[in-house]
Amino acid sequence: MNPSFEQTLIEVWRQTLVENAKVVELGKECYPVRRTPKRGLQQVDFVFDGNDIRGLEQNPDTKSSWAQMARAGKKVMQFLSEGRYMANMVDGKVTLYGRRAGTGQ
Repeated sequence: MNPSFEQTLIEVWRQTLVENAKVVELGKECYPVRRTPKRGLQQVDFVFDGNDIRGLEQNPDTKSSWAQMARAGKKVMQFLSEGRYMANMVDGKVTLYGRRAGTGQ
């Protein structure tokens, strides 16, 4: 049984921000965790259902409410595809943006 979109996001978030893994393992696939050049934020590019997705640690230095949570010590990750934010995760809780998040539509 294939994991759901939400389960996959939770796995990426957990392995990256909770376990500080160098590589995220999703099934038989492995995706390296990198650091952004400017801020040193953790990011991982992976594929779900044929869609390229980037998980990016929340920059705590912005003015958003997500950044405020990160400054407070919560583990926050944004998920993007094709330059658009599609989901967010705070301490294991997923927030999907739009009705069709994760379907590529």
